[in-house]
Amino acid sequence: MGWVTGLPPGGDRRYNACLVIFDRCSKTPIFLPCHKDDTAMDTALLIWTRVISWTEIFTNIISDRDPQFTSALWTNLHPLFGTKLSFSTAYHPQTDGLAERLIQTLEDILRRVSAYGL
Repeated sequence: MGWVTGLPPGGDRRYNACLVIFDRCSKTPIFLPCHKDDTAMDTALLIWTRVISWTEIFTNIISDRDPQFTSALWTNLHPLFGTKLSFSTAYHPQTDGLAERLIQTLEDILRRVSAYGL
């Protein structure tokens, strides 16, 4: 999981960030519009309503050590979700390389689209 922030506000709810989730089993990216200042609870609800309850296949979530994923809330929610939270180490391509590359690509696409006013 990773974040793309600093986006121009858009949509009905004026989203200004994007949560990027990469399903390593199916190699499928999931992009969830969100707000940069969302709390850990907001993020948990977003993942529950838009990902876990929809796919029901997540057993292990790998994330960097973002404060939103290291909070006590997440520690208590993982048993309820039936998932395990693992943290990637810095510069370890086996765990976060695909997600980081995906985020770079998404940022490039969004930068080009916004430059042309599309």
